[in-house]
Amino acid sequence: MRNSKKAVRDRVVEVYAPCVFTRSDLLARGLSGRSITRAVEAGALLRLRRDRYAYPDVAAEVAEAVRIGGRLSCLSLLVAIGIFVHRASGLHVQLAPDASRVRPPGSARTRLHWSAPSSVPAPLHAAAFEDVVRHAIRCQTPRGALATLDSLLHHRLLTRRQLATIFDGLPPRYARLLSLVDATAESGPETFMRLILKAIGAEYETQVRIEGVGRVDFVIEGWLIIECDSREFHEGWLAQVEDRRRDLAAAARGYVTIRPLATDVMERPDIVRGAVIDVMAALGMRGGRGRRS
Repeated sequence: MRNSKKAVRDRVVEVYAPCVFTRSDLLARGLSGRSITRAVEAGALLRLRRDRYAYPDVAAEVAEAVRIGGRLSCLSLLVAIGIFVHRASGLHVQLAPDASRVRPPGSARTRLHWSAPSSVPAPLHAAAFEDVVRHAIRCQTPRGALATLDSLLHHRLLTRRQLATIFDGLPPRYARLLSLVDATAESGPETFMRLILKAIGAEYETQVRIEGVGRVDFVIEGWLIIECDSREFHEGWLAQVEDRRRDLAAAARGYVTIRPLATDVMERPDIVRGAVIDVMAALGMRGGRGRRS
C-alpha cells in the first residue's frame, strides 16, 4: 500500500507540473517571438488559445480545458492522479465568473464549474487542489463524495484540518459528510460497504489483522469477515487461490467470510445489505467467535 500512496503523490506532482505557458513564459525560457511563431507553424508548439501555449505531448483533457478558457478540475483531475471516483464521465473545467472569450466545449458531456478560484496559487492548466475537492464534493452523490474524501485522506493528500477548511467554503448541508470520513478505507467499495454496515446498525472493525490470515477489510460482530473484492486486486487465478486459502484459514479460527463483488456493493447496495442481514441472522445464533491476535 505504501507503493500505491507513493504513486498517487508522484502523479500529483506530474499533473501540477507546468505544461501550459504564456508568451512571456516562453520568452523567459529563451525563445524569441519569431521562434515561437515558427514552432507553432511547424506543430512543435500548440497555441491553445490567446496567450496560452503547450507542447504537443500535453494531455488532451488539459488542452481542451485551456482551449475552453479554464483549468482542469473536479473529477477529471482526481482521476488523473489516481483518487477514487465512483462515476466520472465528461471533462470537468473550472471557469472564473468573469472569464471572457470562453469557447464552447467540444462535447455536450463537459461540465463547467463557474467558481471564483481560491487564493492558493495554481498553474495555468489545473485548478487549485482545494477548489478541485470542493467541486468533487458538490458534483457527486453523498456516497460517491464520501468515497472520494476517504481516498484523499487515505493517500495523505489532505489532513483532516485541511479538509475542514475546505468544508468551510461549502454550504452547511454538506457538513454531515465531514463527520463520516474514514481514512482507513483503502478503496471506494470499502467506503460503500461501511455505509451499508452503518445503515443496518452492525458493530464492525476495519482493516483487522488476524493471525494466520492477514489483514481483512471488515470484521462484523467479532465473527463475520467481509472482503470487498474488486477486479483491480482480485483478477486472475493466483489471486483467487490466495483468497481461498485465506478464507480456509479464517474458517479454522471460527470466522465466516463473505466476498460481495465491488460492483454489487456500489451499484446494488440493497441486495448486499439484505445478504449481510440474512447471513448474520442465519449464522449469528451459533454463538461462534473468531480468535484474533
